[in-house]
Parts: sequence; C-alpha cells; structure tokens
Amino acid sequence: MQNFFNGTRFIMVGTSHPGNIGSAARAIKTMGFHELVLVSPKTTNLHQHPDAIALASGAIDILENIIVVDSLEKALAPITLSYALTARDRDMGPPVMDIRQAAQESAQHLHQSIENKIAIILGPERIGLDNQQISLCHRICHIPANPAYSSLNVAQALQLSAWELRYAFTQSQSTSPIDKTIHYAPQEKVEALIQHWQQALIHIDFLNPTHPKKLMPRMRYWFNRSQLTQEETDMMRGVCTQILKMKKDSS
Repeated sequence: MQNFFNGTRFIMVGTSHPGNIGSAARAIKTMGFHELVLVSPKTTNLHQHPDAIALASGAIDILENIIVVDSLEKALAPITLSYALTARDRDMGPPVMDIRQAAQESAQHLHQSIENKIAIILGPERIGLDNQQISLCHRICHIPANPAYSSLNVAQALQLSAWELRYAFTQSQSTSPIDKTIHYAPQEKVEALIQHWQQALIHIDFLNPTHPKKLMPRMRYWFNRSQLTQEETDMMRGVCTQILKMKKDSS
C-alpha cells in the first residue's frame, strides 16, 4: 500500500499565505502522504516562513522537501491522473466527480501500475483554479458541502481530500491483484502529443490557427478523458508524424 502514498502528489497553485502551506504539510503527513508541490507561490520561501513552520506542527520534513515550480505544466509532468479541486461549475471542461469517487478511482489507477501517479490540484486562496489550469487536468473534483455556503479554506480542502484518499487506499488493500498492468502516459507525454496533434491539424487545414475557436480545448478534454496509455500516446505521435510528412494539396 505504501506505493499508493508514494504515488500521490498534492499541488497548491499561486498560494499566498504561509499558514496554509504549513497546515497543508501537517494534513499530508497526518494522512501518510509525502509530496507537496507549490506552483508560482506569491512570494519566495513561503514554506520557510515562521507561520508555515508553526502551523506545520512538526511536519517539518514535508516543508523541507517541498518542490517549487513556475508552472502547473511542470508540476503535472509525471502525473497520469489529475484532479482539479474546485467548487465552481464550468460550462466546458473535464468530467466532474466528487472527492470520494476521485479517491476510489485513484486507488484503482495506482493499483494498475507502480509507474502511475495521481495528483490533487488546489488553486489560489481567493479565486481558485482558472479555466486554463483546469483544462490541464483529467477530472474536475468537488467536495460535497453546504450549497448555500461551500467555501473551504484551501488547507481544509486538502485535509478532506487526503482523508478520502487514505480511506480509499486502505480499503483497496483487500483488492485482488490485477490481471494486467496498465502504464498510463504521464502528462508531459500527453502534452507533447497535443502539441504534435495541433501541428498535424494545421498541416491538413483542419485547424485554422488564426481562428481556432474551441477546437484544441475540446481535443485536450478528449485526450485527457480517454486516459491514454504510453503505447497509445506513442502510436498517436506516429500518426502525427506521418500527417506532417504529407505534402499539402497545391490545387
């Protein structure tokens, strides 16, 4: 089961309050997890601030091993299944589920291969994740709360998510071994495929780069929803390569 905990990453985007980072570290350690990533925090060394250390309440090892990156794409690079935690409804985007469903799906996903890795993504304290950030994720995830007042502090939301994951992972101990290992493509490979696919669509005049409309976001949702394996991603990259080798009709 330790593989499940090692295969889980919590990502905080645009965090501005060091106390939330400390509280997040405490929540992660309490539930048996290890990996916390900060994406473009508002100021440098937030995780070393006295307030972060105080609210970590002994989870100093989590703070000391925090990974800081400058983009969500980098934070998601090794991830094979990601959940954007948000309370707001979206007109268009990834499939939507609640945190318990996400935890159960995560347990199954991590059970399929030691190389698989999941992530829970939380946005800035005041505004949450924006549409572009959510588009990078495989799923939208909600915490069922009072519809009249669904506001949760980011550290509280992380605590609830960590608990649901721990519970699902503990329950999965009784799951029988899978018949076939499934190696899903990490996000960095899927992103490379999406860029390659866009070039191919432009090459065959299916996509007008000056008037793209919503074609590529819809394509992104399709690829992410499909949960591509590494083999499928490589196959699609081969298709793109062949398309780009084709000469355009000059007529």
